[in-house]
Amino acid sequence: MRRPGKRPPVNEILEQARTLEAEGFVVGLPLDQEGEETERSAEARRVAALLGERSGLPVRLVDERFTTAAAQRAIREMGGSTRGRKGDVDALAATVLLQHALQLPEHAP
Repeated sequence: MRRPGKRPPVNEILEQARTLEAEGFVVGLPLDQEGEETERSAEARRVAALLGERSGLPVRLVDERFTTAAAQRAIREMGGSTRGRKGDVDALAATVLLQHALQLPEHAP
């Protein structure tokens, strides 16, 4: 999570996408527990729109509500600890998000 007031690194993301020859973007959509929009989800939608506009590539928004919990559970199930491993948990949560996006039908938001 970024510090409040800090801009999203759209230019860096676009440069990395060019370097990796990306074919699209998956952006996590942080909804609240009831599935409702939040201030953070509005920001995610703005970033997704910028990425799509500036790259010309498709962008898919994916509900990220339970990815961190799934990542923490997976680490514990492997006998690991999540204490002091925020980076590892975030990376695994991103993997969970991407796997979920790849399982969604093409027309899903």
